[in-house]
Amino acid sequence: MSAAYVVGDCWTMTRRELAHWARQPVQVLVGLVFPVMMLLMFGFLVGGGRGVDGDYVDFLVPGMLTLTMVFGLEGTMTAVVRDLDKGVVDRFRSLPMADGAVLVGRAAADMLQSTVGLLVLVGVGHAIGWRTGGGFGSTLGALGLLLLLRFAMLWIGIFLALAAGRAELVQAVQILVWPVGFLSNAFAAPESMPDWLGTFVEWNPMSATATAVRDLFGSPGGEPGHVMAAVLWPLALLLVFFPLAVRKFGALGR
Repeated sequence: MSAAYVVGDCWTMTRRELAHWARQPVQVLVGLVFPVMMLLMFGFLVGGGRGVDGDYVDFLVPGMLTLTMVFGLEGTMTAVVRDLDKGVVDRFRSLPMADGAVLVGRAAADMLQSTVGLLVLVGVGHAIGWRTGGGFGSTLGALGLLLLLRFAMLWIGIFLALAAGRAELVQAVQILVWPVGFLSNAFAAPESMPDWLGTFVEWNPMSATATAVRDLFGSPGGEPGHVMAAVLWPLALLLVFFPLAVRKFGALGR
């Protein structure tokens, strides 16, 4: 099977997902608005800044950008399970198409939406006073690290959806995303936490990305030397969960 054939199958599946979004614009809009509401709530209502030097908004916005890359997986997980329940995946598997094209198409569509959501949140951050202190290259590097984390989390979600197989189990798995997101340095510096909790937070892959993008953006809480960890953590997760997801997909119906 040629590379062009594989790419064509993946693009066909991506267009399928985009067509679904065109018919369900409210769902897409909610996915864009929710992180904006979270940013405004923590920035102006909840406040905070424990252990943060400088303006809390400058610390918060990169953390929220990172948190957004972890949240929102339920849409992808639910779509995968829905296709399983309706037998859509079985019909696709009966066609002469590249193995895994359904999953890659779903992932590509999610990455497109995540990119749009990331840019919207960056715009809102600038509207409430956040400014990047790094140059254009550093800003692009920070956005690249955020999308790399999203890509890794996405394949974790796809694998868990395939393993769960039922909508009610997917809802239970979604609950696990919240501790991963909030037990991080998105909202507060680890130095302000109890020692045992601060240690756990610092080892959270999301914290590595948040610290690296803060450094690249020139925001408070950034530390040099975390870019490598922000690259290695998502790559390690991809090396584990991408083949697991593809293998699980190939084993369906056996």
